[in-house]
Amino acid sequence: MKDLGQVVAYIPRLRRYARALVGERAAADDLVQDTLERALNKLHLWKRGTDLRAWLFTVMHNVHVNQVRGRREYATLDGDALELPVRATQDVGLEARDLERMLARLPVEQREVLLLVVLEDMSYEEAATALGIPIGTVMSRLSRAREKLRALMEGLPASGRLQVIK
Repeated sequence: MKDLGQVVAYIPRLRRYARALVGERAAADDLVQDTLERALNKLHLWKRGTDLRAWLFTVMHNVHVNQVRGRREYATLDGDALELPVRATQDVGLEARDLERMLARLPVEQREVLLLVVLEDMSYEEAATALGIPIGTVMSRLSRAREKLRALMEGLPASGRLQVIK
């Protein structure tokens, strides 16, 4: 079954996104497993010739949203969320840790878009399809996420602008 082989090829990307999205390794593995189970049961709904990767990320997004709704809480990244390759210098390791913490401070909607576009290298259209939102919303959320992340990394207020104290 050719389609099954294509699905299997995307497992590492699904796992990486799940780890960045939900944080802890076990929860990410559960999300990937639930996603694959649903995707394989619904594979007949995927239209050949369309982007299988975007379809799988859409399935994962929907599974994740349903799980969050079921728990009535939002997932956050923990200290083991991202496996970022780092050089053997302490400064780089600290920067990676800081980046991970700052990603966790982004609203989940902004974090999802940022991770899909930057980490998974999806186009705006692919991210919009995966999340079920308009392209303009992807662009807006991405812009806000980048601005807020930059400000957080520079130690500025969340607005990204220095506040003058009188």
